[in-house]
Parts: sequence; structure tokens; C-alpha cells
Amino acid sequence: MGSLIWLLQWPIRAVVLLIVAWLPLGVEVSSFPIALLSAVVIGLLGTLLIVPLKLVLGPIWAVTSLGGLISPVSLLFNWAITVILFGLAAWLIQGFRLRNGLVSAILGGVVYAVLSAVILRALGLDVDFTRAAGLQMAVPAA
Repeated sequence: MGSLIWLLQWPIRAVVLLIVAWLPLGVEVSSFPIALLSAVVIGLLGTLLIVPLKLVLGPIWAVTSLGGLISPVSLLFNWAITVILFGLAAWLIQGFRLRNGLVSAILGGVVYAVLSAVILRALGLDVDFTRAAGLQMAVPAA
């Protein structure tokens, strides 16, 4: 069921990326096929890099969020990971550009994450497992 949900999410995330590019955030996407490719790359990077990001950010997340008790910190870590993935995808894909560098990555990544979450939840295609939950699982229990 998870791969089916991902296949349904893919074009929606591409449309969200086009919406982000339409906003004055410094994100440029040249076409819908580039947006589709970018959505795939962001997803694949998230899959491939979640373990290394857990190892690096997990202890920091555990301390700053008191083991997940302070949920705004978890939200910030989710967004930080999204910004990293967003920036990496833009670096890898010709036709997906961040005009203002880190500022565009931060603004675009955050807006992309929020819009994706809202739209996917409204459509019933959200997945409960979040990157912050993945980070929490990487931290050994005391």
C-alpha cells in the first residue's frame, strides 16, 4: 500500500513544486516534467539520506526536543531535512534552480513541506511516519 500512496503523491508533489516556483521565493522550475523529476529526486534523496541524517541529527534532536517532548523542535528538524533535500535536488537537476541560494532553499523547502502536508492530508494521502519519528527511532532508549 505504501508504494501505491507514493505513486499517488508523486504528481501532487510535482504540482506543489510548481506552485512553490510560482511564488516569489526564488525557486525556478522550468517545466512539469522537471517538477516530476524533482519530486522523485527529493523523495529518493529522503529515502537514501534519512539514515545518515538520523545519525548526524538524531542526538541533537533528542537533546533539544527533550526526547520528542517539545514538538516545535521536531517540526524544525523536519523542515531542516526538507531544506537539505530541496537544495540537493536543485543542485542535481538542471531546470530546477534556487535563484537566491540558501534563502530560496529555506523558503522553498518550508513552503513545499507545508503545502505538501496540507494538500496530501486533505486528499487522504498523507503518511503518518515523519522524518522526526525516524530521527527518534535512531536514538537509543536510555
